[in-house]
Amino acid sequence: MSSEPLVVVEGVRRVYRSGPKEVVALREVSFSAYPGELIAVRGRSGSGKTTLLNQIGGLDRPDAGRVVVAGAEVTSMSEDDLLTLRRDVVGFVFQSFGLIPVLSAAENVGVPMRLARTPVAERDARVRMLLSLVGLEQHANQRPYELSGGQRQRVAIARSLANRPRLLVADEPTGQLDSQTGRQIMELLRALVRSEGVTALVATHDPSLITLADRVLEISDGVLRETPPLDGALPEAASKPGGG
Repeated sequence: MSSEPLVVVEGVRRVYRSGPKEVVALREVSFSAYPGELIAVRGRSGSGKTTLLNQIGGLDRPDAGRVVVAGAEVTSMSEDDLLTLRRDVVGFVFQSFGLIPVLSAAENVGVPMRLARTPVAERDARVRMLLSLVGLEQHANQRPYELSGGQRQRVAIARSLANRPRLLVADEPTGQLDSQTGRQIMELLRALVRSEGVTALVATHDPSLITLADRVLEISDGVLRETPPLDGALPEAASKPGGG
């Protein structure tokens, strides 16, 4: 593992305001993530998991503190620089899959490379490789409605890797899947972290992922702390459902 962190979060605070009321979603959160790590971020619904991932992926800006990804300070980037970050450095996986219904699995995986203007031959070769990597090479021409939930999430994961990101951000990637399929997806993510050398930050309440993570960060009322990996022994709190 590299001695230099890929992600550095320092003193990040995020406050949401609704009229006179303030909700503090993140309270001076700090941590680092290193290349090749699979990190689970767990907590109850509304604890701040999604808010934290949004700061790191450049989808939102904190009220205080800073976020550095691959040596670049995300919190001071222009909108154009943020678009480049999200296209070239960070891959996203969402609970709702986010696939384009009218496109085939192969076409969905190829979308980020089209946006990056990757040459056609190179793009087609990488699409084939990625679908093979997630075990869907035989489903390349099927559209999302022809695939199971687990297969759709595999397509979404393949798409997230299209432009060779250094960081993978996954927000409740097993939220719509049964427990067995969810564990298969988590095992796939762990294998991809190892084979592709990416760092993965995954918000989850799924015990299947928590046991597979290299590190576990727990967030409660916007406060982050690190907890030991569970090694298959789940405390009661880890089995309670919740989003972020």
